[in-house]
Amino acid sequence: MFSFGSGVLIGTRNDIPNATPVNFGLVQEVTIDESATVKELYGQFQRPVAIARGTIKTTGKAKVARISGLAFASLYYGVTPVAGQVMTAFGEAATVPASTPYTVTVANGASFVNDQGPIYALTGLPLIRVASAPAVGQYSVGAGGVYTFASADSGKPLLLNYTYTLTGTGQRFTVTNQLLGTTPTFGIQFTTVFQGQSVNVNYVNCTASKLSFGTKLEDFTMPEFDFSIFADAAGNVATWSFGDAA
Repeated sequence: MFSFGSGVLIGTRNDIPNATPVNFGLVQEVTIDESATVKELYGQFQRPVAIARGTIKTTGKAKVARISGLAFASLYYGVTPVAGQVMTAFGEAATVPASTPYTVTVANGASFVNDQGPIYALTGLPLIRVASAPAVGQYSVGAGGVYTFASADSGKPLLLNYTYTLTGTGQRFTVTNQLLGTTPTFGIQFTTVFQGQSVNVNYVNCTASKLSFGTKLEDFTMPEFDFSIFADAAGNVATWSFGDAA
């Protein structure tokens, strides 16, 4: 039989009840590596007279083209995402008022989270943050995204950068410093179908060993998951299935 394409990969936490299956999404590559140690027994001749296999290490890697907050949170970090997201306002246009008070409230002031620093729109130079009473080239920021500037900067155009919460869409989660030995585990189901023939693989116990997230100019972001595979309490590791899909 033949196999073509990257297939479909789904992970499901098996260390928590009623876990939601997670489609890794737009899988570009899936690699499974089986690596065994061997020991050769030699006598007086060049070739071994016996070979014994020792331990076997099974690892996998998936390169995906869809960023899944649920996959990141549940399968790698072992946490549960909550509704809502933190957004970044980058380059929001504003102008220092011509008269007192020399303050600007950001567009998303009601859900303001953190200041990320304003810059002068004409020069691109950053302003310096101070606690209060800013001088020229300085600013202070308070609750609700209220920025205060110096009177000497009145009338100057700015670009504001800050973060704010958006409760209507998306997900977010917090990564904490967990105890050593905390190990989220999951099973994976992998399938490919080509010309009516299928390959199905189920690994019962996996844990993520690496998560890579890299961006590139003029290219899509493709996160990578590395995972290690081990046996369950009954000694089962995997089930492979081949044949016609019909």
